[in-house]
Amino acid sequence: MQYIKTEIEGLYVLEPRVFKDARGYFLETWNEKDFNAHVSDTHFIQDNESKSSYGVLRGLHYQKGGFSQAKLVRVIQGRVLDVAVDLRKDSSTFGRHFAIELSDENKRQLFVPRGFAHGFLVLSETAVFAYKVDNVYAPEHEASIAWNDPTINIQWPIDINDISLSEKDKRGVELNEAEVF
Repeated sequence: MQYIKTEIEGLYVLEPRVFKDARGYFLETWNEKDFNAHVSDTHFIQDNESKSSYGVLRGLHYQKGGFSQAKLVRVIQGRVLDVAVDLRKDSSTFGRHFAIELSDENKRQLFVPRGFAHGFLVLSETAVFAYKVDNVYAPEHEASIAWNDPTINIQWPIDINDISLSEKDKRGVELNEAEVF
């Protein structure tokens, strides 16, 4: 596994070694000892998976306070634009975002530490998205940043009329109104 630092402290892109032959492929997606040595001593407690169709935008979600979650995300099938926004008010990159395409072809993963909002937009007909988390889901502590906040200025690569949001995500607040870390 290759661990690539991004320009935002704590965010890492993981690129696995893929062994291909005529039968298919094999790759290691997770190795706790290796991950802890290169990225962060993180204890993941749960794996989650979602399936979404083209244009579905999930996010930008986070949990407040002691319920914040670190995530290790990847795409099993399809393609997404994955986005993490730094909500750590003492960080030199506060309010900046990092975006990367994750797909079943490139097999990349993104590690999103605690203190970030996270979301993704489905770019393929469907996508199966999988992620590990290091803390329990606490709905009373969840929050959303507006996907189209002009101060964050995420360049979503599809027509905004094709974007499909949940009712909760339609109520996301702008960064200057959000409870941050």
